[in-house]
Amino acid sequence: MKNAFICLLGATVGVSHIAGAPVDFVKEIQPLLEFNCVACHREGYAKGGLRLDRRDEAFKGGDLGVGIVAGKPEKSPVYTWTVVPADDERLMPPKAKNGPLSKDKTDLIRDWIAQGAQWPKDLVLIGKKIDEIAGDEKTLAIELHKRIVSAISETSASQMKPYTSKIPGADIEFSMQPIPAGDFVMGSATAEAGRKTDESPQHKVKIAPFWMGKFEVTWDEFELFMYPEEEKRTMVRFGPTKEDKVLDAVSRPTKPYVEMSFGMGKVGFPAISMTHYAANKYCQWLSSKTGHFYRLPTEAEWEYACRAGTQTAYSWGDDPKLAKEYAWFENNSEFKYQKIGKKKPNAWGLHDMHGNVAEWCIDQYAADYARFKASVTENPWTKSTTPYPHVARGGSWDDAPDKLRSAARRASDKSWKQQDPQLPKSIWYLTDAQFLGFRVVRPLKVPSAEELQAFWNNGVERE
Repeated sequence: MKNAFICLLGATVGVSHIAGAPVDFVKEIQPLLEFNCVACHREGYAKGGLRLDRRDEAFKGGDLGVGIVAGKPEKSPVYTWTVVPADDERLMPPKAKNGPLSKDKTDLIRDWIAQGAQWPKDLVLIGKKIDEIAGDEKTLAIELHKRIVSAISETSASQMKPYTSKIPGADIEFSMQPIPAGDFVMGSATAEAGRKTDESPQHKVKIAPFWMGKFEVTWDEFELFMYPEEEKRTMVRFGPTKEDKVLDAVSRPTKPYVEMSFGMGKVGFPAISMTHYAANKYCQWLSSKTGHFYRLPTEAEWEYACRAGTQTAYSWGDDPKLAKEYAWFENNSEFKYQKIGKKKPNAWGLHDMHGNVAEWCIDQYAADYARFKASVTENPWTKSTTPYPHVARGGSWDDAPDKLRSAARRASDKSWKQQDPQLPKSIWYLTDAQFLGFRVVRPLKVPSAEELQAFWNNGVERE
């Protein structure tokens, strides 16, 4: 039997719904239909006889009968055909069209129908192309850029000071350290113990000034982004902020299927197991909340900040025996990550740059540094072209000392989400990367709106 309902329902639009709460058609269902279904199911172009641009047509259904039965998702093919086995020919959308949907999206459709399939009577849906999502991101980047530029208070490196900021609408703080402009030799010397070939050839890099997170991003911070309902609860206490309207446009994670700290602790502990995409979107969310531009560090910025003026294997020197004073790693971590800031910082005031959790950089991973041929490369950034691999730095609680070195690199891999039960795999979580987190940077110079968008959206999050 041919699939009568060919669409991409929810294939690209993020869903963040509080379980048991009323489903908002305009905010949660309309975008899924408009971006992914209406183009194939509308007046004059209704595959399988089904139209999803108007309420009465959607309820009437198509060639194979009714499409939606209000209050009865189990009798509504618009839902039931999304949850058939992946090899079932009725699957909606089919494998060729990015099916099957993740469980959070099918649950949203089910709950909407179970709650009566409310659809404003005169609301006609308009089919939108998938690439219009990118257009919406551009619009959002322009809006955020205007706000960020208007709020700039530091215009020179001499004005850069350490600061601690509260996330607006919550009683949660994060701290930033100024990192001076300068140049350094990136990579490891051939005589460095434990070095790998991907750390060569050494090359000179010039870095512009920026602030870097004093600590790794914690669960306290990340879960405000990860769980919109938690953010809403804090807003009840603190009240909404003027940024909330724009904030609603930032993509947010779907609900995870497992407890993401894996029993290692939440309050004061580093957030882990997020995808490169999720870390980027957190930076966009934080920027929209605070009015400052935050992003992931480039690989060059990360190594420069980690070294803090040194050229030794570690920021404290070459002796791995001193690692216990500066880092959590396999010999002292008790087989889990630890609370941030409990070990000595480097010379620039950054804690846990070695160990605890490895940290995302924004760069695509390359197998060596042969591409850097200039005598000095300024602010390099290897932009993403494929979902894998991306760069992680710093080593983790589960690593030997040699993997904690300032020059040590790690490449992301599909196996980092091997146990993810979703099909397709989640764009938000890495169930098998319990060693991985991130920290943010804020460059002194705010880039253009187009560059903001590129930093926050690498465009390769889907495998």
